Amino acid sequence: MTINNRLMLIEGQTVLVTGGAGFIGGALITFLLERTNLKIINLDKLGYASDLSRINTTLNTLKIPEDRYKFICVDLTEREKIFEIVQRIAPDFVFHLAAESHVDNSIESPDIFLQSNVVGTFNLLEAVKNHWLNMTPERKDKFRFLHVSTDEVFGSLGPTGLFAEETAYNPRSPYSASKAASDHFVKAYFHTYNMPIIVTNCTNNYGPWQYPEKLIPVIILNGLNDDNIPLYGDGEYIRDWIFVNDHIEALFLVMKKGIIGSSYCIGSSEEHTNNEIAESICDVLDSIKPSNKPHSKLIKNIRDRAGHDRRYAINSFKIRSQLGWRPKYNFEVGIKETIFWYSKNLDWCKHCSSLGSK
Repeated sequence: MTINNRLMLIEGQTVLVTGGAGFIGGALITFLLERTNLKIINLDKLGYASDLSRINTTLNTLKIPEDRYKFICVDLTEREKIFEIVQRIAPDFVFHLAAESHVDNSIESPDIFLQSNVVGTFNLLEAVKNHWLNMTPERKDKFRFLHVSTDEVFGSLGPTGLFAEETAYNPRSPYSASKAASDHFVKAYFHTYNMPIIVTNCTNNYGPWQYPEKLIPVIILNGLNDDNIPLYGDGEYIRDWIFVNDHIEALFLVMKKGIIGSSYCIGSSEEHTNNEIAESICDVLDSIKPSNKPHSKLIKNIRDRAGHDRRYAINSFKIRSQLGWRPKYNFEVGIKETIFWYSKNLDWCKHCSSLGSK
């Protein structure tokens, strides 16, 4: 079979997005609704950190026709249901983002991550393989399966060096181990069955609509409430931070132009320690919500978590050179936009927190 490696998404085709009620999945669906006329099917089990507010806001604001978007509540571990859904909707493309992703939770309950991230991905692969094998040759040649993963599968870096596509896997938490296993399954389906898959490994995302339990929202919201800002250990853990909109544009570009069977590392070259992140946020909070003392006085170091990776950083040369992708946001601009969004959407944050506590 001849593979068309340069693909243009055609208006009216059907895109299946798993995990569309998550932070990155919701941003992707919003992007697709705003920028394309593709039909979108959103599969999500609606876990504790799920939220459809962003998508629903976009649907209402843009008055999107009902036949362009459909939400289906389903868990990828429900094998028979996944087979039936994939067969019925017959997607032309799949963006697979559904995953449990909270490292602390994976330490407490690793079995949940095994089921969701490994078994769930396997079930989806099997259902999609069955669908793909029965396509017409023309549709089969255009089909793509994009698996969205993390840089955490590569383990931890020292003071120097960068993760790249050829970096050996070395996961160090149950979360990253489950994502590494799912990556291997996806790649195996390319090599074994010739399925047209692509894998992306992205660094830490941030931006509006991120669930309030994550690091940057916690710092912002605690600062706004004059509560202590907790940082693990000495606060010198380093991450490469990318604004979520830049990640979404990278995913769309990879789906359109990426070479099947390939992996693409996505990063913004914005390395910052957790201390630097907290200080930057506190500096902005000092200007928008002045207090008797600097917000940085709220920063408190707490007991470190088990298996805490010291540093992640991405070499994104491949996606930049092959596909022409470039991040549009530097951290200074992105973090200010994020802080202002949270300061104006405190009711949404409280609503999320109330759901998560049940």
